[in-house]
Amino acid sequence: MQKGTVNILLLTLLMAACGKGGNGIPATANKPKTNTWYVSPEGSDAAAGTLKAPFRGINTALGKAMPGDTVMVRKGTYQEKVVFPRSGRLDKYITLKAYTGERPVIDGTDMAITGKEGLVTIKNASYIILEGFEMCNFKSNVPRVDVNGILANTGSGNLIIRKNKIHHIEHNVAPEAGRSGHAIEILGNTDVPMKDILIEENEIHDCNTGYSENLTINGYVDGFIIRKNKIYNAENIAIDAAGGYAANAIPANNYARNGVISENEIFNIDMTTGPIGAIHGHGAIGIYIDGARNIIVERNKIYDSDRGIGIVSENDAYPTSNCIVRNNLVYNNWRTGIYLGGYLGYTSGGTRNCYVVNNTLYFNNKTTGAYGEIEGELRMTEQCFDNVIRNNIVYGRPADIFMHKYTNSGSGNVIDDNLYFTTGTPQWIWNSTNGTPVTDLAVWRATSGNDTRSANGTDPLFTDPGTFNFRLQAASPAKHTGGVISAAINGEVDIAGNPRIVNNKISKGAYQ
Repeated sequence: MQKGTVNILLLTLLMAACGKGGNGIPATANKPKTNTWYVSPEGSDAAAGTLKAPFRGINTALGKAMPGDTVMVRKGTYQEKVVFPRSGRLDKYITLKAYTGERPVIDGTDMAITGKEGLVTIKNASYIILEGFEMCNFKSNVPRVDVNGILANTGSGNLIIRKNKIHHIEHNVAPEAGRSGHAIEILGNTDVPMKDILIEENEIHDCNTGYSENLTINGYVDGFIIRKNKIYNAENIAIDAAGGYAANAIPANNYARNGVISENEIFNIDMTTGPIGAIHGHGAIGIYIDGARNIIVERNKIYDSDRGIGIVSENDAYPTSNCIVRNNLVYNNWRTGIYLGGYLGYTSGGTRNCYVVNNTLYFNNKTTGAYGEIEGELRMTEQCFDNVIRNNIVYGRPADIFMHKYTNSGSGNVIDDNLYFTTGTPQWIWNSTNGTPVTDLAVWRATSGNDTRSANGTDPLFTDPGTFNFRLQAASPAKHTGGVISAAINGEVDIAGNPRIVNNKISKGAYQ
């Protein structure tokens, strides 16, 4: 794929697949339902399942629900592993949701977990809506199980997971005992692609997922939107779109593709809060694209975490490719803000044909990396080919490094039209892990062959960086001084929802 052609119609196609319709519900899901079944802690599974005579069990109601039916669950606590026994269909979704104005709790306290399990499981079931629940306290101290709040797999598709609160999903074993789990896992593990997945407006917090992540899209998943979720207080990665792992036995199917990750708020993702931190330090990431392809990461806010955004690859055969990271705020994280590439001396997949444009980075890199190095606000490790890094505002700490390229591997990368600023000494590193930084922009240009139109040393004039208000003042030198690529690459709107390109001019950073 040539530069500038990164799945230009992706967002339009995904919105169409999810019905567009403003609220994200497929238009077909809005049709009248055949039956509404009710569930209450005061109910009975021998009852009729009406509002006045509700069932006691959620699974009992789902066993009755046919395509087009809705199961409404009243407030209270339900201790059961919920499983969808059948699919809806295109014109008649099966909906499991909280009763209006109430928040029922699915509680996994003291439940035994064997193998890979979910507190809620959607297996080989499609056209499903899951909305409005609290799911919590699904925990295990058994080695090598996989603990999940919501697990969807086996060719399921056309799923909407919305407005749920998921917390204290925990695998509390040592790292060497396979510490693993997810708040939400979408796993494409068959030869049938999982399509049209919408995960929005959920709140995920205080989960112990070990070497796994909080919200994961993995394997043969083709077409997804993850938006407006809040994820915090976690020991490992918040959102992950992955490829190249053991999710799918067919190599051509074994990566997530064609997705949008937007408008999420992510904070306090800190590996040092769990035992893996003793091995890797501040190694977690807010949003992680690892071996996946054709993913747009836009208009997210990531702060007070280990790292911000990674478009990298942890394996050899699946480079992260044709992705766009744009219009994000990344600030006050322990290590790098945004990074690309493979892992030093470990993988050769790398990052290819990706764009990092119009992001605002501020005061990341508070501690050193795995090699005792300052990772850099922007970071490129091994095997980076034909990537574009433009129109970013990089506001560094006094001892920060703006851009750090670790090795001489890779080629064809373009870095330009950025605005660099620090109250200390400007620093860049090119083709060295711990080499002497370059401290002069002209020398940096000559050394890297990049940043010919970039600016250094001019305050971008944020409205109030002390309160993390990164809107641009009217006199900001970032105003209308960026380089327009296209609406398909730069985005239609900035992080605030305002037009991104105005009169064929674009500002640097996340705000127009």
